[in-house]
This record gives sequence, C-alpha cells and structure tokens, in this order.
Amino acid sequence: MTSTPAPAVFVLEDGTRYTGRAYGALGRSLGEAVFATGMTGYQETLTDPSYAGQIVLMTAPHIGNTGMNDADEESSRIWVAGFVVRDPSRVVSNFRSQRSLDDDLVEQGVVGISGVDTRAITRRLRDSGAMRSGIFSGTDAELGDDEQLAIVRAGRDMRGLNLSGEVSTQETYVVPAIGDKIGNLAVLDLGVKTSTLTYLSQRGFDVHVLPQSVTLAEVLAIEPVGAFYSNGPGDPGASDAHVDLLQGILREGLPFFGICFGNQLLGRALGFGTYKLPFGHRGINQPVVDVSTGRTEITSHNHGFAVDAPIGEITESPAGFGRVEVSHVNLNDNVVEGLNALDIPAFSVQYHPEAAAGPHDSNYLFDRFHDAVLAKQAANSEASTGSISKEDN
Repeated sequence: MTSTPAPAVFVLEDGTRYTGRAYGALGRSLGEAVFATGMTGYQETLTDPSYAGQIVLMTAPHIGNTGMNDADEESSRIWVAGFVVRDPSRVVSNFRSQRSLDDDLVEQGVVGISGVDTRAITRRLRDSGAMRSGIFSGTDAELGDDEQLAIVRAGRDMRGLNLSGEVSTQETYVVPAIGDKIGNLAVLDLGVKTSTLTYLSQRGFDVHVLPQSVTLAEVLAIEPVGAFYSNGPGDPGASDAHVDLLQGILREGLPFFGICFGNQLLGRALGFGTYKLPFGHRGINQPVVDVSTGRTEITSHNHGFAVDAPIGEITESPAGFGRVEVSHVNLNDNVVEGLNALDIPAFSVQYHPEAAAGPHDSNYLFDRFHDAVLAKQAANSEASTGSISKEDN
C-alpha cells in the first residue's frame, strides 16, 4: 500500500503561498523561483549547472514518466535548488530508464513539491518577475507562515551573485579529440554541460576543461588554438575576473566562442553592459533570428540576464576591440541573443546550441567555431611563411 506524501508548501517572497505534497527529499530549499517551458528534457534541466541556486518549476504538467538514466545527464549531479511539478508520474515506463526521478531527488537531497497549480505560479512569475522562494516540507512545513516568509526573504538574491566557484571543476581535465586533431582548446568551466564538451571534441579539439579561477598565463600554458566560455549560473555583472581574463585572451588573438553566460561575459569584455530580465528565458522553444541570414531557429535557453547592446547597427566596441554587431535576436522580446566581433575572431550566442534535450537547429555554431580556428591557423601559417621569405631575400 502506497503511503500518502507529506504536506508541503511553496512560498514566494511577495507572500504568495501554494500548498501541495512533498516530492523528493523532505526539508527546506531556498532559491530564485523560475519556470522552464520544455515539454521534454527534465533530466537535462535538473543536471544543468546553470540552474544552481534556482527552484525550477516545470510548466509541462506530467513529469518523471521516462525515469532517469546515466546517459542523458549534463553533469555529475542535480543542480537545482528545488523542484516544482504538478503531476509526478506514478509509473516509470521507458526502455532506457535505470531508476525513477523521485529516487534521484531523494538520494541527492533535492526538496520538491507536487500537486500545485503550476499554471497559476507561472503566471504569477510572468506578471511579477522571478523572485526568491522556498519549499518547506517535513517539520519545516509546520513552521508559521510569517516565519517561512521571513526565511524566504532572507535568501540570496541572484543579482550581484557570483556562483561560478560553486559549479566549476576544481582541477583541469582533458576530453580527447575525436577524429583529426586541430589542437588544444581552453574551455573555462563556468558550469559547462557534458554535451557541449562532446560536440567540441567531435570537432577535433583536445578539450582542456579549466577551473574558473585560472589565470591568463595558465590558459596560455596549454598552447591553445582557441578559447571557449561555457554556460553557467549567476550575475555576469559579478564576474569581473572572468571579464579581465577574456580581454586578455582576445588581445592574444585567440579565436573565441561563448555560450549563454559566455555570451554575457563577451558582451562585458567588449565594453557593453548586462541587465536582469523580468523572468528570463528557460525552455526549448525560443524563436531566434540570425540577423545575417534572416533564418529563424528554435532554440534552447536558460538565462535570467542579457547583454545591453545596440540591435540593427554595427558599433565600435567601447573596450577597443573594433567593430561589433548583434548577430541574433529573440523574436519574442527583442533580447540580444548573439554577438559577432568583426575585427577579431570572436562570437557568442545566448542560447544553448548543444541542446541535448531540445532542437538541433543551432548545431552549426560548433562548425563555425571549428572553421574560425582553422582560418586563424592558416593565416598564422601564411604570415610565418611570408616572414621567412622576406628573411631569405
């Protein structure tokens, strides 16, 4: 006989409360409340380090039906601070499943809540914006309303918060190249996903995954042919050290590619500002237009901050890196979705082109980076040959 789940409550910092049933581990979880609109891919969402510090609400009503497996995980653990669903599946039915979602939530101590009206909560967040929140179950569910609200309001605000040290690798490791080798690629791990590393290694890079605390000298010591900044959580405005590092990389002339958080940091390195979106973009159905081709891509997103750069014109980098254009724009709200530096080999996108749980419209960006590195190598070789010829004369 199945026991009835314990009561739980989800509290937003504006005082709104939603009562439901405990899901996953019992206890208390605090974080920024955000919603993800993907109909599939809950496992990739849960294990994406970009969600660190956030309580994630799934807008899809039925979650957990395909269970969990080792192959689809984007990192070694679940990163969400808490999990909010409407109707968790009572039965796991998929030939690839190795265990249930509930088992993983309990084992990893992730506090969740089910049986709440996720449509109502989503509309609340869309109207009021992402806000601090908390899930209370077990003995914490018995706390008074005022005490629970005070705990939520004392939680961390995502603005001004640097989370890179919490999600980054502590030691460098290498993912070997697959196929013809191009050279070493310096990847700054700000919350990188496994699928991203796979796609880069498939393009012939020996992928050196570096801790977020590395110096420019340590980056150059691996003799990289290019550099990459990953996705990750937190406020890009609180990552001055990563901006300084990137400016050094750009001055070295290394081809650069950034994704999500990496896009925001490239924006800052080029001299633009960043700002917090009301409720961000999270899901696998965001329409983005490639300005150069007019082609619309359906893309995967997970971000709450954006770059403040002029759309529809070529501008000079305020930091002195030459001409810059906004390469991609979100068709829902006109948010900057990509940057392209015209005088140095650097570009970035705000969305996730690896999109293991979503569409693959943007996979070509990894090929674009691969080609940019080869072009830089060819230019260096030609310059070197020309220099030798002059010396012979």
